[in-house]
Amino acid sequence: MRPLTSHRPKVMLPIGNKPIMEHLLIEAKAGGITQFVFVVGYCDEQVREYFGNGEKWGVSIAYSEQRKQLGTADAIRNVEGAVDGNFLVINGDVIIGRDDIKRLRTRKTSTMSVIEVKDPRGLGMVELSGGKVINIYEKTAAPPTIMANTGLYLFTPQIFEAIAKTEKSPRGEYEITDSLKILMAADKGLHYQEITSWLDLSYPWDLLRANESMLAGLESQNLGIVEENVVLKGAVAIGRGTVIKSGAYIEGPVIIGEKCSIGPNCYIRGATAIADGCHIGAAVEVKNSIIMKGSKIPHLNYVGDSVIGEKCNLGAGTKIANLRLDKSEIRISGIDTHRRKLGAIIGDNVETGINASINVGSVIGDKTFIGPGALAHGVIQSGSKII
Repeated sequence: MRPLTSHRPKVMLPIGNKPIMEHLLIEAKAGGITQFVFVVGYCDEQVREYFGNGEKWGVSIAYSEQRKQLGTADAIRNVEGAVDGNFLVINGDVIIGRDDIKRLRTRKTSTMSVIEVKDPRGLGMVELSGGKVINIYEKTAAPPTIMANTGLYLFTPQIFEAIAKTEKSPRGEYEITDSLKILMAADKGLHYQEITSWLDLSYPWDLLRANESMLAGLESQNLGIVEENVVLKGAVAIGRGTVIKSGAYIEGPVIIGEKCSIGPNCYIRGATAIADGCHIGAAVEVKNSIIMKGSKIPHLNYVGDSVIGEKCNLGAGTKIANLRLDKSEIRISGIDTHRRKLGAIIGDNVETGINASINVGSVIGDKTFIGPGALAHGVIQSGSKII
């Protein structure tokens, strides 16, 4: 997820102007869960500050700090004294529906949630038989199965016995997959439940797919000021203190945060999320993108199918290309994004000069400066200067 996770944990990346973890929390609560323990580590202060004790969501949140990143099994071991009886474990970087969570919480034996996928690359795949998991293939090139581990489990206290027997892996971590294999060999085995919805967020461009999915259910709301001669079509949600200036044309679903300045005479297209304190100015077009807090796209810009970090500033005339001339799917660092349209992934505090151009599928690190008329392309490290 770099450069987007250079200064924030992955679970705090925004989808529809809410962190990934908040979407998960909302679904879990709707599924009947009211007591949570968040296992935190990297940039944990951001998680603690945002979620607090959970009162805002009507739940109880406690925290367990994993001081060293020693694997998921180690993270679960840390909460042994905080849980009583059966409990759910959910990876913080996935989004799972409330109905699947509700069904899982009624199970009596240790259960892994699984889902059928078309592309197993990069995923933990599982082999099933007789209602149980009988084998696990962790990110194998060609696993003999199309069922993926979704990172949602119901565990009995027996999991702590399995973790106690788990040895460090070659990469120096206590892998939950090793603990699961110990459970699989026990008398009751490891059961499974197939779920119906799952958003797995492995790469920055996955945020766009998730954003599209989340905004599909958006409801219109106007808490700001909309001037005359503004066109709002479809679902458009506008936050407090935001001003939509004359001539703006917005086609939903679009969500705009608080204290933003939009327009005049701009075009914002569907599946776009604009966070608090942003400026989208004159003769700017934004389409199917995530714009994070405090970023400015003020004059004669085009941004399509892109993720823009916090406090970026695009100089007048900066354009981001989002479609190859041969119309083929876009690859980044040898990875197939499975997207025919993909603009740029831009970290925090990036600035561009006038008439800068950013090529299809570029990844630009934090605090990069792209000079007037310059062309940026490929993977660019943080703090770079392109002139």
